[in-house]
Amino acid sequence: MTRRFDVTHLAAAVLAASATALLLRRGIARVEAPVAPPGRPKSAKVRTLETGAAMLQPMTPLQAFDVYLVGFHPMKDDPHHQMEAHHFCRQVNEDFMQCVLFDGNTADANLTGIEYIVSERMFERLPEQERRYWHPHNGEILSGQLIAPGLPEIAETALMRSKMNSYGKTWHLWDTGAPGREGQELPLGDPKLAWSFSRDGEANPCLVQLRDARFGVNTELRRRAREALVNIAHPQEGVDALKGRFGGPTSDIPGVVDKGAAGQG
Repeated sequence: MTRRFDVTHLAAAVLAASATALLLRRGIARVEAPVAPPGRPKSAKVRTLETGAAMLQPMTPLQAFDVYLVGFHPMKDDPHHQMEAHHFCRQVNEDFMQCVLFDGNTADANLTGIEYIVSERMFERLPEQERRYWHPHNGEILSGQLIAPGLPEIAETALMRSKMNSYGKTWHLWDTGAPGREGQELPLGDPKLAWSFSRDGEANPCLVQLRDARFGVNTELRRRAREALVNIAHPQEGVDALKGRFGGPTSDIPGVVDKGAAGQG
C-alpha cells in the first residue's frame, strides 16, 4: 500500500520552504557560476527595457519557486559525468513539484536544466515505459547528500521526509563544468538524462567535499540526522540502474533498496 505524506510533516515542510527565500539573504554561501556565456555587454537600451519590464510586467510563475535544494547528479548514460545542481523549486501540490536547475545561486547563475518530482503514488500511475526516465530519491536523502541550505535541522528533516519515496525526471541542457572538468561556454548538444546516487562510493567525493566546505555543512552529520527516515523508506525502482558502473568499490545505504531486488528476496 502506498503511504501518503503525514500532514504534520508536510505542514512543517511547507513552512520550511516558505522561509527559504528569507534565509537566502541571511548568510548562505554565494556559489558563483563557473562559466560566463560569451556575448557583448548589455547596452543602455537593453538595461532600460529591463528596468521597464521589471516595473510593468508580472513575474508571477517565478515567485512561487521558493524551495532551494542542492544535490548532485550523474548522467544516466555516463555516470562519471557528475555535477552539483542548485534546485529552485515550486511545490505544486502534495504529489508534484517542479524545479529549475542552476549552476549556482547568484544573479549570474546559469540555467542548466529542469527537474520534475512526483510522489510514489503518482509514479506508480506512470506507464512502465515512462518510468525508465525517473530516478529514485531515497539514496540522495538518506545519504545526506541532498540539502536545503539555511534551514534549521528540524525543518530540513521535515522537508526531506516529505520527499521520501519520491522520484525525479531530470534533464541537463548545459554542462558548465565541475572539479577536473572544464565547462562549455554555451548549452551545446543533446539534453542529458540525469540519475541519482544510490550507494556510498558512487558520488565523486571532491564534489561533496567542496559543496560541504562552501555551505559549512557536514554530509555525514546530515545522514545521521535522517536515520529515522529509514523506517519509512520503501523499495524503489531504478536503485540498481547504475549499479557497478562507477568503477570503484561501493556499499549499500541502509533503507535504499531496489524494488526488483526486494521482490526476489
